[in-house]
Amino acid sequence: MNNKDFWESVNAVITEGFTPEGLQKLDEYAEQFVTGRLVYQRFSPAEQHGCAAGGPAHVVASLLAGAEDQTDRTASPDVEGFQRELQRGKTQAIIIENWAKVVGCWTDEVDDALQHDLGRKIAEGGEALVYDHGASLVKSIGLDYFVQPILALDRITLHNTYFPETALYVLGFGRTSDEFKIIVEQPYVTGTHVPNDEIATFAQNMGFKQINPKNWTYATPEIYLSDLHDENVIRSEEGNIFVVDCDIRINTPELRCGGVRKLTTEVRFRK
Repeated sequence: MNNKDFWESVNAVITEGFTPEGLQKLDEYAEQFVTGRLVYQRFSPAEQHGCAAGGPAHVVASLLAGAEDQTDRTASPDVEGFQRELQRGKTQAIIIENWAKVVGCWTDEVDDALQHDLGRKIAEGGEALVYDHGASLVKSIGLDYFVQPILALDRITLHNTYFPETALYVLGFGRTSDEFKIIVEQPYVTGTHVPNDEIATFAQNMGFKQINPKNWTYATPEIYLSDLHDENVIRSEEGNIFVVDCDIRINTPELRCGGVRKLTTEVRFRK
């Protein structure tokens, strides 16, 4: 199977409304993704492993969002700029929602449901609400920073690749009014906040160059890393440093931080 055949197959599953046969096919593709037979060239091998660490729902949703992305790139655009990004994001969200409802990992009025099941939220950031779940946290993540689900799903993939100790596992998806949400679970880390100067050293030791200290932005030619401030980095009682939240992306030239990567949805299969 080549790239064209693969995406035509996934789009057929979407068009046919996620029949049992179609769902079985998606599960087979997800298994091939996890085992490395299906190589998703958007990611490095380590990043593809990070995507798999997000769980089956994360892998399938990433492929479904990629199917919309693939289709969009071959269509004649009727809108430009940010409005086009919004349109693409809406289409991706609808596709994932339709699939999630069929397989049972969708929650309507998701934040009300999480508050009812887990109790009062313990934190609220620019894109996420956070709920206590004992040894873990449950977060409902919106698209404020990313617009398109495919980019928010990339963020989970990259977080799991670079910060596996606090990996995000996708439980499902939902919506609050008109806002699409990704529901994730993450290990709960106790400790103290790390000062920003120590975070800078930590990031630089990982190979990141500081780009803008005012918004805590770092980068390599491959990865853009931002929002890495003292509220998002914890030192445990044992002295280990854990990144619990950040804005991490594939570093493309468009981000103007020395990036060299290209966003692609090309796939190939190992023989």
